[in-house]
Amino acid sequence: MRRSSLALLFVGVGWAGAALGQPGPGVATVSGAYTFRTYCATCHGVDGKGGGPLADSLRFHPPDLTLIAKRHGGEFPTDKVIRIVDGRNPVKGHGGPDMPVWGDAFRSAETGYDEAAVRARIRSVVDHVKTIQAPAR
Repeated sequence: MRRSSLALLFVGVGWAGAALGQPGPGVATVSGAYTFRTYCATCHGVDGKGGGPLADSLRFHPPDLTLIAKRHGGEFPTDKVIRIVDGRNPVKGHGGPDMPVWGDAFRSAETGYDEAAVRARIRSVVDHVKTIQAPAR
């Protein structure tokens, strides 16, 4: 599936949630955990370990997001993860063509095309991913 098609699929999921009375894109009270469940869990799984319902249909299996800090010597690389999630300024070798460009997907009429709202949404997701990191051993 092309990157833009996948992004549109997930944006549609978010809008469907809003139609059901749940917070949607652009709503300041949306938590990073809610946004993660709405947009990311389809591939990465609710637990972030890469076992979402679409994981097996992708060309590359989604990575275990709970091991990001471990793969970086125990430090969570916040700025790098923000760039990967945003996708508009790709980090070479991270987030392939199956990964939606969330920076574009979150920039919608519902957010008023507000870049600050997009950055806040992405930051909330990254902050959530930081909370699900596996303990150092």
